[in-house]
Amino acid sequence: MQRPFEDLLLNYARATDAPTREAIEREAWDRFGTRRTIFVLDMSGFSLLSRLHGIVHYLSMVRRMQLATQPVVEALGGRVVKFDADNCFAEFPSPAQAVRAALDANLACRSMNIVTPDEQDIAVSIGIDEGLVLAIDGPHGPDFLGSPVNRAHKLGEDIAGPGEILVTREAFDLVPADPAFRAAPRTLQLAGERVEVFSISA
Repeated sequence: MQRPFEDLLLNYARATDAPTREAIEREAWDRFGTRRTIFVLDMSGFSLLSRLHGIVHYLSMVRRMQLATQPVVEALGGRVVKFDADNCFAEFPSPAQAVRAALDANLACRSMNIVTPDEQDIAVSIGIDEGLVLAIDGPHGPDFLGSPVNRAHKLGEDIAGPGEILVTREAFDLVPADPAFRAAPRTLQLAGERVEVFSISA
């Protein structure tokens, strides 16, 4: 049995005229659209660590990252939507909560690393964006889709370095000034789009 969102997608694909497709798209956003702050965390060093120490070694690090990240996200009012490989996808009511969680996630990793040998140390990179997303019940559980998810994922997975937090201007503009962190502006190209971001550090 198809879920409601999947039914809409099939109806959109079968539509033969633009007005019908536009009406279906409006219905999808009306029923499933919501404004959220998206937080995507990625673990650094997958290829190197897997090659040097094996996949089980790296997967054990992924599990430790999951156990450290989820309580940090939830303590700041967020929700982990899914863990996917060495990524954490989470949503927050506000960018300020997401930024604080990102800082705390880095702190949690550094604290864990004090008591582990270097080859088990965990470093993460995080991307944050804000905007309208489609929140759905996907084939493997809750999921969210949309430009903010894509941009946060790109920032966290492909651009941010170990320990770095990159926040789009759209999200950063909603974060009150806070002496607990510093923000350095950068301009990037994301999928051919010029995007202003801020690199956040404690």
